[in-house]
Amino acid sequence: MNTTRQPYSTAPSRSRTRNSVRNSAVAMTYFLVMLGLEFFSRKVFLTHLGEDILGLNSTAANLLQTLNLAELGIGAAIGFSLYRPLADGDYRQISAIMSLQGRIYRRIALAVGCGAIVLMGFFPVIFSDITLPLWYAYASFGVMLWSALLSYFVNYRQVLLTADQKDYRICLSYRSAMIAKTITQMWAVSRLTDGYIWWLILEGVFAAVGAWAVDLAVRRTFPHVKPSSESFSTLRRRFPEIEQKVKQVFFHKIAGFALEHGTPLVIYAFGSLAAVTAYINYYIIIRGGERMMAALFDPVTPGIGNLVTEGDRSKIRSVYAELFSARFYLSATLVTAIYFLAHPFVSLWIGPAYLLPQTTLALMCAIMFIGLTRFATDSFRYAFGLFADTSAPVAETVASLTLSTLLGSHYGLDGILTGIVITQTAVIVIWKPYYLISRRMPGFGATYVRLYLSHLAAGAITAAAVDTALTHTSAGLRLTEIASLSAAGFAMAAAVTTAATAIILAVIMTACFKPFRRFAARIKHHYRP
Repeated sequence: MNTTRQPYSTAPSRSRTRNSVRNSAVAMTYFLVMLGLEFFSRKVFLTHLGEDILGLNSTAANLLQTLNLAELGIGAAIGFSLYRPLADGDYRQISAIMSLQGRIYRRIALAVGCGAIVLMGFFPVIFSDITLPLWYAYASFGVMLWSALLSYFVNYRQVLLTADQKDYRICLSYRSAMIAKTITQMWAVSRLTDGYIWWLILEGVFAAVGAWAVDLAVRRTFPHVKPSSESFSTLRRRFPEIEQKVKQVFFHKIAGFALEHGTPLVIYAFGSLAAVTAYINYYIIIRGGERMMAALFDPVTPGIGNLVTEGDRSKIRSVYAELFSARFYLSATLVTAIYFLAHPFVSLWIGPAYLLPQTTLALMCAIMFIGLTRFATDSFRYAFGLFADTSAPVAETVASLTLSTLLGSHYGLDGILTGIVITQTAVIVIWKPYYLISRRMPGFGATYVRLYLSHLAAGAITAAAVDTALTHTSAGLRLTEIASLSAAGFAMAAAVTTAATAIILAVIMTACFKPFRRFAARIKHHYRP
């Protein structure tokens, strides 16, 4: 059999949609299962391991995350580089790219391993205040390091499945192993003596099982992809654009990391630990919503990469508008629901003492909304490989932290969040779409402005209608009241509020926006047997 080129196995448009729907459905199912397990497992682990061990594990994970910053950008750059050879069925090219990635990752693994050894030398100082034996810190960090190193030596190959719109196989392999790990760990710590020892053993064993499962899925899906015999230097010269893209993406990733982890520090500088705690409580809720949207939409990105390889400008613009409209609909529904339901949820969860002012919640929701609605632009930028605007993420981070510091010194937490909203509006809403449109979608600028403003108006009308119903009608006032009284009351309020928001917005968008109608028809068509 000729292993150089095989025809790509999918019929372009119909298969892209089918693959995206399948991947999103499987990813959402696994997300909900894993989310439920997070709540149950945390309670079990707190009961049988104690908060000291969980705190230790969190600290060890954060330390390892810092070492893993060296990887930022490689996966995205490799994924972009695979779209064209996957579309052409060029397995020699794919094999060479994967060999280059593997050799880069082996060098990163060596750097991470050396950094970990140095870092562990400081554990007696870092963990000087813990009441647990110091070997607990080494054990937790060691088993997490083992898992991280496996990702560099084995799991990295899953980028092939993602780029080829077969994310569901990652769920069926790796994530199934992680679900089995959590269930087994819960049973072990609650039923066996030396629960922490068993937790460590199972963490390490299932990391290996997950890596093996991913590797098996890749080998079965791509039997013609073999390691290249070319040297590392030869591969680097053959694919200079990959190294260039890695450097560019790194700036985008590191800036996002700095912004995410810098905001709590700024809040603490102008507030207190109590303010940071209250902020984090609401951020956990918002982060859950963001993770849900990621599970639903991230599998769509490789399909966009495949679309871009066809070079059909008209279809590219049409799909961008559809994706923007669909993402906006779900984002606006989710953000509106969180705005009206976050307070009663926090009140039930940890008590009314931790409630934030409504203006603070509104600003947090605005940041969440901007972050969620950027998906269409980011997906097409990644598909086109447009990472060269490295000054933009650096400027965003510096401007956001500077503006947040200045406003925070006068207006506290609201000032800090306002600084983030202003900066993200300038960079995410204005600059990034302009950068994409000016370089790959000329003539689409006016359409984008109309698209964004009209959808924003529809979202504002919907939010105003829901607010009026909840605050100016007897049924709405009663629903708001029972939401804070019990879990059952909150569940009812959440269901009614979310359904009302979704229905009102769907009616408006169906009546007014052709891209939304096209997307709905596309999904309906591909769900037919």
